[in-house]
Amino acid sequence: MKKTVGILALQGDYAAHARVLRELGVRVELIREPRQLAGLDALIMPGGESTTMSLLLDSTGLRGPLRELLAPSENGRRGLPVLATCAGAILLARKLKRDDGSVKVQTLELLDATVERNAYGRQVDSFVATLRIDWEALGVPEADPAFEGVFIRAPLISRPGAAIVPVCRHDGELVVVRQGNMLVATFHPELAGDARLHAALLTWC
Repeated sequence: MKKTVGILALQGDYAAHARVLRELGVRVELIREPRQLAGLDALIMPGGESTTMSLLLDSTGLRGPLRELLAPSENGRRGLPVLATCAGAILLARKLKRDDGSVKVQTLELLDATVERNAYGRQVDSFVATLRIDWEALGVPEADPAFEGVFIRAPLISRPGAAIVPVCRHDGELVVVRQGNMLVATFHPELAGDARLHAALLTWC
């Protein structure tokens, strides 16, 4: 049976994620209201402008239902598998580094780490780096660790808690982590021409 993956489509780079998923043979649901969260096998939280996304989570009524869907329950139910990229990582963070002007962003407080917005600079400071992914940390046997990371106004993950599993570093900084059902990347894998992180998420469904 074909899997259904929702993409939070309030703002940002959701169309590129949709193209990757469709190439993987997945049914895509663009999520803009709470009722659309029912029946999903996984979720993508894309990059974009995190302040705008945070405000839209409230105005659409998505914040509460989304957090409930992603958070593990007290009775042991695992949260919905989610891939969060760039701004998606900011929205999942336990806390934000508050001296970066991000006070208007209210996070879901699910990822056991601190995240700093725009840590690598502005749009003009964007860059591409060859990364080394620890596929075994994602439960996916993979021979080639090389992955092109596209960094655009990328955030920085710091102060990881005990629940965080490092998956990839760049210049010593965490750029991909896993926490249970959450796969978080600070860059844009949907722009790399490489679907393996998306495919890894699908193995968790």
